[in-house]
Amino acid sequence: MMASWKDKLNGDPVAWLLEPDESQPAIRYYTLRDILGRDENDKEVIAAKADIMASGPVPVILAAQQPEGYWDKPGDSSGPKYRGTEWSLAFMAQLGADGADSRVRAGCEILLSQCIASNGGLSWNGTPSGFEQCMAGIMGAALIDFGWLNDQRLQTAMEWLAQTITGEGVADASNRDTNRRYYKSKNSAPLFVCSMNGHLPCAWGAVNAMIALSKVPPARRTRNMQAAIKLGVDFLLSHDPAVADYPFGMGNKPSSSWFKFGYPIGYITDVLQNLEVMAAFGQAENPKLANALDLVISKQDQQGRWLLEHTYNGKTWVDIEKKGQPSMWVTLRALRVLKAAYPEKG
Repeated sequence: MMASWKDKLNGDPVAWLLEPDESQPAIRYYTLRDILGRDENDKEVIAAKADIMASGPVPVILAAQQPEGYWDKPGDSSGPKYRGTEWSLAFMAQLGADGADSRVRAGCEILLSQCIASNGGLSWNGTPSGFEQCMAGIMGAALIDFGWLNDQRLQTAMEWLAQTITGEGVADASNRDTNRRYYKSKNSAPLFVCSMNGHLPCAWGAVNAMIALSKVPPARRTRNMQAAIKLGVDFLLSHDPAVADYPFGMGNKPSSSWFKFGYPIGYITDVLQNLEVMAAFGQAENPKLANALDLVISKQDQQGRWLLEHTYNGKTWVDIEKKGQPSMWVTLRALRVLKAAYPEKG
């Protein structure tokens, strides 16, 4: 009989994740839903979801919001890094905030009004040249999580994200006669090529873009989106995620950040998020991921918990857990991936 995900654990962390915790209330909600498979209409699930808006990091981030709906300063959604409107919304989405909340909706409206470039793409500064697949993916994923996919602006932005991956309908960076082109200053060619990575395909950009596209329901994915997803999955599987030796424009080895698991997640991604993308596209049991799964399994402690190794604490409105300590968030992420890769049979 094939081993299930539970057999891969040194201990059972589920009871720990289910403990009511005012500092991280979303953990209980996601554990009930994603690990135990409870329905959204389950009474415990409903109560746990409500707690997210009542305690923990989300109310702290919302308390820093200005009455007009933005964070920090008007007219600039991008800054300061990890505290501006873009990042506050991105982190709240990852922390389980309710997209129906009027304050969250006000922030999303500001984001869409300020960060959609004239070519339709989600741009960190609202200009065509400010488009980056990583940031477009981060913002797009948050907006979809918050329920904005029926908004034409977001639909257009997600289509542009897909086009920049496939190259369909996107002019060369040298063509100054159109804004529907690549820009040498950022995303400079198809297939995740970015100036920030020495004009090589960027796996961090690929992971973030794929996360966003995975959140578009399959029935609503356009031809370009489907093609972009295939290119993205093939690219991420073209190297062993456990080694992460994707093209890099700086240094002579992969960034060590790949191997430091954390939460919430910004530009910098990790092996675990690469596996999350693969799971989202039904690839969790792909043999090419075996080494990466072994890496994840090897990083747990004797209680079946994973440590917080990468953090934005001190840079954001609120700290999330403690670096170097067992992390509920990283443990939850690991369990989701292992559950997808080693499902219980029967």
